[in-house]
Amino acid sequence: MAKPKPARGRSELLIDQQARGPAWGRAAPIQAAGARPGARPRDGGDLLDLIGNTPLLRIRLPELPESVELWAKGEWFSPGGSVKDRAAKWIVLAAEAEGWLPSKRLLDASSGNTAIAYAMLGAARGFGVTVCLPANASRERKLLLAAYGAEVIETSALEGSDGAILEARRRHAERPDLYYYADQYNNPANPRAHYESTGPEIWEETQGRVTHFVAGLGTTGTFTGAGRRLRGLSPGIELIAVEPDSGFHAIEGLKHLPSAVVPGIYDPDLATRTVRVRTEDAYAMARRIARELGLLVGPSSGAAAWAAAEVGKRLRSGVVVTIFPDGGDRYLSTGLWEAKRPR
Repeated sequence: MAKPKPARGRSELLIDQQARGPAWGRAAPIQAAGARPGARPRDGGDLLDLIGNTPLLRIRLPELPESVELWAKGEWFSPGGSVKDRAAKWIVLAAEAEGWLPSKRLLDASSGNTAIAYAMLGAARGFGVTVCLPANASRERKLLLAAYGAEVIETSALEGSDGAILEARRRHAERPDLYYYADQYNNPANPRAHYESTGPEIWEETQGRVTHFVAGLGTTGTFTGAGRRLRGLSPGIELIAVEPDSGFHAIEGLKHLPSAVVPGIYDPDLATRTVRVRTEDAYAMARRIARELGLLVGPSSGAAAWAAAEVGKRLRSGVVVTIFPDGGDRYLSTGLWEAKRPR
């Protein structure tokens, strides 16, 4: 007997349970790195094998037309808890292949999630990690870094990630013998990670039906890498970048590029358009997702969902895919969850 159709207008989360999608054109089917067909469990023998291949979650919102599908990659299912596991993996593997690690300490600037991924991999693979982190990063992020044994250099909260970048550059210039400067904002391994994993996963999981890709801009690696791969597969796809509406915002992990140091890996000609999100709207959407869908997501996920919903509301039909970079448990001590629950 067929399952009853969900009640119209009710917000609902569905996890994609369909089989893997068809081949790219006439080629053999593509399998994402580390993925295994069907429901068989993945081998946990190597931590790197567990990174990526995150679930694609369908998000049903009542304001979207019935002919518009909204999906989100749940990146907190990765072992380090965020989308940044992907870039950190590729950066570390490249550095190991070039002989920089484990003989030197990995040094980089981060708003938090990449730092945690580096720290996790450093603990697992035997190299030291030093990260420059804005002082206003959430308490939970700092505790995770301490748990993995990373050295944390706190930088000015007012200068944000740009201040952390400048401090990392200064330290590397002083001690190039000690540090391998990973430089995630300019390291080509960052977008390459998403070109090789995130993009193909989205294509396969949507069976090539994705029409719009929506992603936040931080290091810009996710948007640049996955966007390039998806546009190569479907030249007509719309690539929508998401950023805060001003340089003064509280959406951890995102950059307001007009007022920030623009990452060298960013391709300004890639985006079809840019959607700017207020902190209040990002936070409200994150709370809504938690209370209506049962998904505890971070503020950058709220921003991505808000932007994706704005895109979807203006479509007659389409398949919109976005990225939920991390979970909301990294922000329990912040103002994200302080709003009173609506009656």
